Amino acid sequence: MKKDIPDNRVEDVAIGVALEKEDIESKLWYVYLINLKDTAIENVLITSKGYGEKNGEQVKTSVLRHMIPQLDAGAYALIEPIDEATFGLSNEYWLSYYIGREIYDKKFIFLPESIVESNFIRLPVLNKPGVMIK
Repeated sequence: MKKDIPDNRVEDVAIGVALEKEDIESKLWYVYLINLKDTAIENVLITSKGYGEKNGEQVKTSVLRHMIPQLDAGAYALIEPIDEATFGLSNEYWLSYYIGREIYDKKFIFLPESIVESNFIRLPVLNKPGVMIK
């Protein structure tokens, strides 16, 4: 029954897209998982994909899967590099993890054109400029 499913809310965990390097020709971007909790998270699974419309046609990127055995409290982990060409798409990161025997999951979606300099903040823990969803 639906009432038997626990309502485990994901809090104090974020996905951030950080600008790593910038030169005249290009910018280098990475996606990070940031644990803002005061406890570790374990058996972290992340799937990522991009989708949307580009030049009037539907576009989908490959689905990538990532596993992080443990992410300590107040730590971060690199998920993947991300190409600027996908910023015009919706970039989805589906996160699942355990704390003890409880499972948590949440979908984080960076909407098209949301990864722009006007949305930059100083990402916590990483101390780099970027965009974050919490």
